[in-house]
Amino acid sequence: MPIVHLQDRALVYVGGETATEFLQGLVTSDVEALLPGVVGPSALLTPQGKIMFDFLVSLAPEGGYRIDLRAAHADDFIRRLTLYRLRAKITITLMHAVAVHAIWGDGGANNALIDSRFPAGSSVLRLYGDGPLADADLDAWTELRIRHGIAESGADYALSDVFPHDVLMDKSGGIGFRKGCFVGQEVVSRMQHRGTARRRVVTVRAAEPLPASGADITAGGRTLGSLGSVLGAEGLAIVRTDRVAEALADGLPLTVGGVAVALALPDWSDLGFERRAGQQEA
Repeated sequence: MPIVHLQDRALVYVGGETATEFLQGLVTSDVEALLPGVVGPSALLTPQGKIMFDFLVSLAPEGGYRIDLRAAHADDFIRRLTLYRLRAKITITLMHAVAVHAIWGDGGANNALIDSRFPAGSSVLRLYGDGPLADADLDAWTELRIRHGIAESGADYALSDVFPHDVLMDKSGGIGFRKGCFVGQEVVSRMQHRGTARRRVVTVRAAEPLPASGADITAGGRTLGSLGSVLGAEGLAIVRTDRVAEALADGLPLTVGGVAVALALPDWSDLGFERRAGQQEA
């Protein structure tokens, strides 16, 4: 049961009489459908539909919600929520000195929450506050995320640069398509209904160590995407899936920095590499 202390994470508490209504009309996920004992993906978008903040959200034991996000962006996130608060009867506070842990494998811990981004049966948990002593390093957590195709901002993409579909939030439960309006909802819904999402997170594997994060993945001189998290010969990337499909159909090798790679969409996404509509098969 590896346990990692995620020192780069922080918790923000949103509570009060209208906390549910406030978040429901603001963030991508359906907070009204949140279950006790579960932490789920969500985001606050720009009006243009790109991810301004990505985070995990869960029900707080005392009522209200806990927002788990990168510590470096916690103050900016609070300021952004405050701008939207207006006369809403809510409180928004930083939960100081509350540790964030990731736990996976056999066993568990009291008060741990299921991290619903990971496929069922993977036994990945989130723990807030005091718990068992950490016995694994951040590389172990990175390896787990890579294995399951779980992307996070900072390591895998820049904020305000990707749409929720790009990082599979439409498949991981991070978007409530039936709940009504939220910031950026019009763009996200249009992408969903028209099937126009082309960029997706993939796992990357090679027979030798991969170049550093940010290196371009290419085929036939054409850029397909770029590396995010890298650990040895494995990594994550966000790529144009239609361009990958074209390269595979044409028998072109996929490389990054001269290293041959194999790309795969996460099994849990139920996605495949598809050519653009109207394109002829080779």
